[in-house]
Amino acid sequence: MSDTAKNIEGWIAPRPAPSGTVGAVAWMRENLFSSVGNSILTILGLALIVWLVPGLIEWGFLTADFTGESRKDCTSEGACWALVSVRWKQLLYGFYESEGSLWRPNIAFVGLLIAVVPLLFDKIAYRKYLLWFSLAYPFLAWWLLSGGFFGLEFVDTHKWGGLLLTVVIGVVGIVLSLPIGIVLALGRRSTMPAIRMLCVIFIEFIRGVPLITLLFMASNMLPLFFPEGVDLDKLIRALVVVVLFSSAYMAEVVRGGLQAIPKGQYEAADAMGLSFWKSMFLIILPQALKIVIPGIVNSFIGLFKDTTLVSVIGLLDILGIAKAAVTHSDWIGLAREAYVSVAVVYFVFCFSMSRYSIWLEQKLDTGHKR
Repeated sequence: MSDTAKNIEGWIAPRPAPSGTVGAVAWMRENLFSSVGNSILTILGLALIVWLVPGLIEWGFLTADFTGESRKDCTSEGACWALVSVRWKQLLYGFYESEGSLWRPNIAFVGLLIAVVPLLFDKIAYRKYLLWFSLAYPFLAWWLLSGGFFGLEFVDTHKWGGLLLTVVIGVVGIVLSLPIGIVLALGRRSTMPAIRMLCVIFIEFIRGVPLITLLFMASNMLPLFFPEGVDLDKLIRALVVVVLFSSAYMAEVVRGGLQAIPKGQYEAADAMGLSFWKSMFLIILPQALKIVIPGIVNSFIGLFKDTTLVSVIGLLDILGIAKAAVTHSDWIGLAREAYVSVAVVYFVFCFSMSRYSIWLEQKLDTGHKR
């Protein structure tokens, strides 16, 4: 005991880690200058940033015009953001009635945020009650946006546009394509030949045809098969096509996750006496979906960007509104400003989905780090 005590007393006190192994210097050495190739790429990237960023800042902010009624009011050599300041209502809402009705989509946007939060995050106050609101939100949003009953004036869907239309199509497609894709993936792996064949035919047909072709068929050809006097709303037809198209791709993503689950998991579920659906929803699917989170979110991002294709059937999303605005005689030549504004909006939505995917992977430990 005495020798041990003496040895302990003679130990050297812990010292701080070398400055080159912690902090910003260590991070740059590990991520930016870890090899000769990475160092060259880092230097080239910094040179590109130095070359581009000052010019972009000068064009977009320092010498830009932010107000005006037409292109003629923009006298500087920088960007003419007057287009955005004048047409912001159309970029957000399309041709949604007059200014007096804009409170309806505003409330719908706020309600969407409230409805999405409890679905994405589990540690929030009053989550149980907010989930009930999330369940009722689709009906509330449709009533607010469409109207026609309970005292709200009816607004035809051909007046919907801009970011409003983009969000409607994107959210509906994302919410519905995942459960439908799961059902299709399970059907494709079914032991019943008829069910498996129907799912395979549907998935392969949808994946083999471009979305723009399906939208065109739904808009122009499908009404020819309706009985006389029957006319399904164009937006509803577009939503159905987008959901079915996305669900076919989602089915393959989910099927990849199901195939990654070891056979022992299925056997363990059978040994516990669980039925097929219980084993799927309690054991197999939770593991499979965690594995394919990157693929699922990637499909969601692709779907959100594909909403621009609805312009081929006469529905003007935010990109369609921007393209229509720059063809007006007052704003000819401002395509850069219009497309940059739209690109920023898409980047915010897609980057947010990407970061949430990374956070969810880390939260659920889907990376299976060793």
